[in-house]
Amino acid sequence: MIEHLKQGKAEADRAEDDAKVRRIVETTLADIEERGDAAIRELSRKFDKYDPPSFRLSQSEIEAAVSRVSRRDMEDIRFAQAQIRRFAEAQKSALQDIEIETMPGVILGHRNIPVQSVGCYVPGGKFPMVASAHMSVLTANVAGVPRIVASAPPQKGEPHPAIVAAMHLGGAHEIYVLGGMQAVGAMALGTETIEPVHMLVGPGNAFVAEAKRQLFGRVGIDLFAGPTETMVIADQTVDAEMCATDLLGQAEHGYNSPAVLITNSRRLAEDTLAEIDRLLAILPTAETASASWRDYGEVIVCDSYDEMLAVANDIASEHVQVMTDRDEWFLEHMHSYGALFLGPRTNVANGDKVIGTNHTLPTKKAGRYTGGLWVGKFIKTHSYQRITTDEAAAKVGAYCSRLCMLEGFVGHAEQANVRVRRYGGGNVPYGAAAP
Repeated sequence: MIEHLKQGKAEADRAEDDAKVRRIVETTLADIEERGDAAIRELSRKFDKYDPPSFRLSQSEIEAAVSRVSRRDMEDIRFAQAQIRRFAEAQKSALQDIEIETMPGVILGHRNIPVQSVGCYVPGGKFPMVASAHMSVLTANVAGVPRIVASAPPQKGEPHPAIVAAMHLGGAHEIYVLGGMQAVGAMALGTETIEPVHMLVGPGNAFVAEAKRQLFGRVGIDLFAGPTETMVIADQTVDAEMCATDLLGQAEHGYNSPAVLITNSRRLAEDTLAEIDRLLAILPTAETASASWRDYGEVIVCDSYDEMLAVANDIASEHVQVMTDRDEWFLEHMHSYGALFLGPRTNVANGDKVIGTNHTLPTKKAGRYTGGLWVGKFIKTHSYQRITTDEAAAKVGAYCSRLCMLEGFVGHAEQANVRVRRYGGGNVPYGAAAP
């Protein structure tokens, strides 16, 4: 039996919140498309109190920002980028161009080609998300994207030095100080001073995520990456402090960050609820974390590991922290999630900041049909074909002609027939469509 000791907002209330965001974003994007730079500037003044001569940083401005980053912070940024680059390069090495001869004279293949321009959004509302620059800009760089545009909101009226440093070291070709919907809209739609990109990537708040959703089709997107989600799957092998810490460590992201505990230990569930109350009394980010926990926190008690697995796969959380006596079993059987963090020595913050895997991950059940951002998201796989002999052209053409006529496509069939006549000795083979 599955029992909810704590539940968050009802789905109807969450849907109404989403509808409000959708309406605001639709109006805003239309304004950006119509008025370009003027709309961008108004939005920047309204939301960020920022109105510079140019939103794009010059080389000297980039160098000035980087110079303000402490030596220790730069070392930490370089360390994180080294881990992320190493894993991204290993992933890229798994993507191979192929070419095979499927029958004599018929050559088929595919090439892996990077997207030609990418806009990388780096959030910076309550917290400057320095790590997001590594995850998007650096990964695009490893993929070989020839134009990488990066944008982040200002902090206290100026570019955030560490974010600029991370973007610059990651390989950004253009750096803008723009936040939220105006950044995403400008990069996707273009303005008088910003050339549009082919693809948008990076996490953000509900408005950024909705903007990306509405722009999909006009540009590509990495995935639907809304407010962060975390899930802890735990049994009696760990304690309440560990569970509560891992839940609140992600709930502090924003006021609408779901955090869920799934356990087969009622005692652990009750102890974790008590421990969360204790931590919220001392956590510096308690204002945000407590709102998320109040409205989006859940504690679910199951009778068995099979029930825990079923509930976890149904929720399809962005981050799934597994701390049980059978972590490998969950790795084998979990099929819907953003990323797994296995064992008590591991934690979601590692993945967010430094360990090397990408932290831009699917939310709102998108883990059922897509994984997270990785080097392959920036690479398109394009197929090609080549017929090198007359015999192959005539043989394939005859099959093609008959199959086209089976579907009623006479024009298609004639494309095949003209090759049969030209390369097959002038005769249409038996069963092929007559011209």
